[in-house]
Amino acid sequence: MSSDRVDAESTVSGNQANIPARIRRELDIDDGDHLRWHLEDDGSVRVQVVQQRTGTFAEFDGYDGDAETDVATDHDAWGVDVE
Repeated sequence: MSSDRVDAESTVSGNQANIPARIRRELDIDDGDHLRWHLEDDGSVRVQVVQQRTGTFAEFDGYDGDAETDVATDHDAWGVDVE
């Protein structure tokens, strides 16, 4: 895919460059997302957006068992032998 069209431009400052707002919106880039940089044989650069889920339990689907739990009691007692 080759194109001479310029969609946006940014300036490098130190080792950083801003991603223009229009590009961020179009590609749904948000804080915490990663950019993978690929240098092509022809000298062009391809950037892949890797979107990140946020939060400690982002991939946790929840408890799917039949037993009722009492999170306060079960959590507070975890690893403690109470007799």
